[in-house]
Amino acid sequence: MSNDPGTPGDDQPNPFKGTPFEQIFGALGGALGGGGMAGGAGAGPGGGMAFFQQLQSLMQPHDGPLNWTAATDMARQAIAQEPDPSPSRRDQDRVADAVRLADHWLDTATGFPSGVGTTAAWSRAEWLVETQPVWQVLVEPVAARSVTGLSSGLPEEMKAAAGPLVGIIGQAVGGMMAMQIGQGLGALGGEVLTASDIGLPLGAPGKAALVMSNVRAFADGLDVTEDDVVLYLALREAAHQRLFAHVPWLREHLIGAVTDYARGLEINAQQIQERVQEQLRGIDPTNLEAMQGLLEGGMFDPPQTEAQTAALSRLEIALALVEGWVDEVVGQATAERMPAATKLREAVRRRRAAGGPAEQTFAALVGLELRPRRLRDASTLWGGLRTRSGQEARDGVWMHPDLLPTAADLDDPLSFRDEATRPAELSEDEFDVELRKLLDGPGSPGSPDGDSPDGPDGPDGAGSPDAE
Repeated sequence: MSNDPGTPGDDQPNPFKGTPFEQIFGALGGALGGGGMAGGAGAGPGGGMAFFQQLQSLMQPHDGPLNWTAATDMARQAIAQEPDPSPSRRDQDRVADAVRLADHWLDTATGFPSGVGTTAAWSRAEWLVETQPVWQVLVEPVAARSVTGLSSGLPEEMKAAAGPLVGIIGQAVGGMMAMQIGQGLGALGGEVLTASDIGLPLGAPGKAALVMSNVRAFADGLDVTEDDVVLYLALREAAHQRLFAHVPWLREHLIGAVTDYARGLEINAQQIQERVQEQLRGIDPTNLEAMQGLLEGGMFDPPQTEAQTAALSRLEIALALVEGWVDEVVGQATAERMPAATKLREAVRRRRAAGGPAEQTFAALVGLELRPRRLRDASTLWGGLRTRSGQEARDGVWMHPDLLPTAADLDDPLSFRDEATRPAELSEDEFDVELRKLLDGPGSPGSPDGDSPDGPDGPDGAGSPDAE
């Protein structure tokens, strides 16, 4: 057995020897160097060997930067930790009836017509299958830039020394990211309530869906009936569908912010090595859970650039505006119809603002912040605009992305577009004239319907009492 710390075993040499990743993967497999391949601490079911076996499975040949088959399998395993029954025919009918009623109510709250084509009641596993195509679009730009960036970030002398192992580095990092994404999607699948629950259009266009196991779990913690919960969530889902159906640029606006984030990734292999070494200090390589915890903590998460910060800000503001609009429209639709809506509105607001463990995990994976921190400000902004100028003015803001409120507008939401309803500012002389008209009454000289002092009915005109 070799004593080289970078060599897990004589028959399992460290493929990253001679690169900046030698110490990283040597540390991850350190237990194997001491315990041997056949026995010892590293070979146990919960030891470092299990970690590498899992990583090896993710490094199998696949298309694209990530092994989505392996990532999906891992997400399914996470979802299967809790009962996940398939929704019944009654569940399907219940969702369809709730969405139908929701659309009827929403007709009075917005000029956007219904965007629902079909309805569905999903299990958690079905949510995973139905939303995976959109997750691939969202995640792969970040993953691809991370995988290729680590290889291209090697110094030239290291590239020459590593040779074909550069590809193995990309595979290993891609495997680790697939592991992260699988864990994140599995956790998220245990929390989401609807197809549009996180503000992004994850399902097929026009399909309004509720994840019934999660809906029931959410209802259990509230002092309202399950029927009210289903109807309220159907209202939110139907409102999302209207917005995305009738604002054609919105989907690309959100996904484009993610792509811009990926484009701004700057990978420095040496800095990542130093960060990982710092995180590995004190970690027991034989503890599989501890090793996976490193992944959840963003082991390969590079520092954000200025361009990335701007892209994430755009995404955060856009998500807040989407969620705020849905919150305002649903609030308007339920104001006179649904007594439980106030309580449910507050519960959903708290849930979205706080974010669950799964959302926090996913944010650590690829830098995607899924919760709108400024939901209340956005809802106040949309509601204030409707109160001053009507539904058409509120919904008309979505005509073009350049019309959207900014972060500064959310700082003072009640002032957004207030110039459209604010009286024109007058000079001092104009103010004096208008004040005189007001005090003297409508028949006073100079008023619009008053008589001119020099006119035919004035002091010298025929209409004057002295003219007779």
